[in-house]
Amino acid sequence: MAHPILPKDRHRPSNLRSISAASSLMGVEGVMTPQSEQSEREQLLETDIERLGGISRDSQYGSTSGRAIDTGYKALQGRKKLKKRVQYYIPSLSWIPKYSASSIGGDLLAGLTVASMLIPQSVSYASSLAKLSPVTGLFSASIPGIIYAFLGTSRHLNVAPEAALSLLLGQAVDDIRHELDDPHSDKGDALGLAVATIITLQVGLLSFIFGFFRLGFLDVILSRALLRGFIAAMAVIILIEQLIPMLGLVPMERVLHPATTVEKLLFLIENMFTHSNPNTAIISSVALGTLILLRILKRCFKKYWFIYRIPEVLVVVVVSTILSAEFRWDEKGVDILGSVKVITSGSFFQFPIRSSNMKYLRRTTSTAVVSAVVGYLDSMVAAKQAGSRFGYAISPNRELVALGAANIGGSLIPGTLPAFGSITRTRINGDVGGNTQVASLVCSVVILLATFYLLPLLYYLPKCVLASIITLVVFSLLQETPHDLIYYWRMSAWMDLLLVTLTFVLSIVWNVEVGIVVSLIISLLLVVRRSSKTRMTILGRIPGTDRWKPINENPEAEEDVSGALIVRIRESLDFANTAQLKERLRRLELYGVDKSHPSEDPRRTQATVLVFHMADMYNCDASACQIFYELIEEYRNRNVGIFITHLRSGPLKAFEKAGIVKLLGADAFQDNVADAVARIRPNQW
Repeated sequence: MAHPILPKDRHRPSNLRSISAASSLMGVEGVMTPQSEQSEREQLLETDIERLGGISRDSQYGSTSGRAIDTGYKALQGRKKLKKRVQYYIPSLSWIPKYSASSIGGDLLAGLTVASMLIPQSVSYASSLAKLSPVTGLFSASIPGIIYAFLGTSRHLNVAPEAALSLLLGQAVDDIRHELDDPHSDKGDALGLAVATIITLQVGLLSFIFGFFRLGFLDVILSRALLRGFIAAMAVIILIEQLIPMLGLVPMERVLHPATTVEKLLFLIENMFTHSNPNTAIISSVALGTLILLRILKRCFKKYWFIYRIPEVLVVVVVSTILSAEFRWDEKGVDILGSVKVITSGSFFQFPIRSSNMKYLRRTTSTAVVSAVVGYLDSMVAAKQAGSRFGYAISPNRELVALGAANIGGSLIPGTLPAFGSITRTRINGDVGGNTQVASLVCSVVILLATFYLLPLLYYLPKCVLASIITLVVFSLLQETPHDLIYYWRMSAWMDLLLVTLTFVLSIVWNVEVGIVVSLIISLLLVVRRSSKTRMTILGRIPGTDRWKPINENPEAEEDVSGALIVRIRESLDFANTAQLKERLRRLELYGVDKSHPSEDPRRTQATVLVFHMADMYNCDASACQIFYELIEEYRNRNVGIFITHLRSGPLKAFEKAGIVKLLGADAFQDNVADAVARIRPNQW
């Protein structure tokens, strides 16, 4: 029972009087009543109401009305809701205010470590795979990463150019160069920059649109076998592409112009022993061997942090550049990086939607679609691995939006390559001590500084060393392929093996886009085929009981009702899975649940009564109701009795609207299978 405020309480300060009153409203067991909760809410909101323009109940203006308090409370809740929404769509607004000084050391070290690996990789991807200026790779490794750091939901994902996507872009550039025979068309670097810019812009827009329309489930419906075949094909293509500069066959390639991967493979076989440059071949072989050796040492001595954190790629780049400058390898026929302009076109930033870029839009859309899908899949694998390892959730749709915004921002700098997450870089980021996206910001800033101040120091860097760095990536790409192939074989997953083989062969023989698009279509068709089959089974009675179980899962279950087929539909019905319902029921009726070929003779007699167990059907759309109505009419024309059991209220309303209840009559709807069987047996007797 609440106690009134005593007269002496009037002389207390208002805040103490409020606390006393609120305390007196507690029940015996300390549980607050609705009245006490309202009182407490009023007290806690006094300050907020004054801020919002309300009047405090103990002020000189008198007491505040309940309406003002409710208005203030709603306004406060609205602000909290808006703040949460903003933090949801811009995750950095959530973690930046909570950033701890204890995380600075790990983030700095992680950013520097990833940058030391990413600088030579980005230069290699841009110059050797994308056939562009090395500086475009460095901008791709910095600008998109900064944008993603503020919008992404992953704390460890590092966004930068990838080998496979750089190769796709490079192939698109080569194809357009071969198509354009007009002497007045754009040539050389200008064409490459325009193609790269429009592809990156399209990749960003597609990713952003996918996320806006909540298509983040793409990583679920696409087969892992498809991705494995694509990665294996990209590894082989990259290896063939990089063997040409590693053997010093670039001058011969410019003369013969081998276009396809098969032509380049034949070109290598014909010229590797007769026209290769011995100096280039030796340098690239030593560089690749050193990279492999250092990686093995890091793996063997992982417990020693100073060995594990050695940036082997940076070490090889620095040493080879010094040796090249000292012994003037460029005078012995070895191609070097040379001078690189930081500003690749008239201005640093350019709006990407311009006539010089848009004329390549239609020719590059297929490349952009493939790049967006593959880049997203790779990013989600990396982000989910990091989220599972460090215990935080990843939002696929917000990841798509963040990756899209990052690439749209990157396209403002001419020639920027598509940038997505990497499994290797993300894993290293977490291993070294990265805690937040501050590590990515540090990495991006270091790369930008290197772009403007350190790039001239790489003047004597041999291009064959860059090719060796990319060749090292091939081993990482192929690392899991044997394991997956053996697994598919052991599991008798012949369709998965077919997808891997088809994607690989078409990508090598034709081109990467054809390989992945054909396999993507097959993969989606398989998903549609599986979803179009209604999941159903035949039920039999457990002897001595009124329980009915699937006969293929319970050997003791018996079909003991002569002429009756009792079928359990194990999912909701829609337009997709109901289209084949008639054929599926016919096969169950004539052949049972065992697999059989359509040419075989029926093993069962046609049913005279059909009982549907629909406990698992939660919804039934209009198209499914229409098809089900037609199916019932056909069975009734054959004088087959129909009973429906365990029907839920939602589907029952749909059946009433569709006229199925009127067609069958109320007696056809029973609570359970036992009741339906009880109505069947008297008719049989």
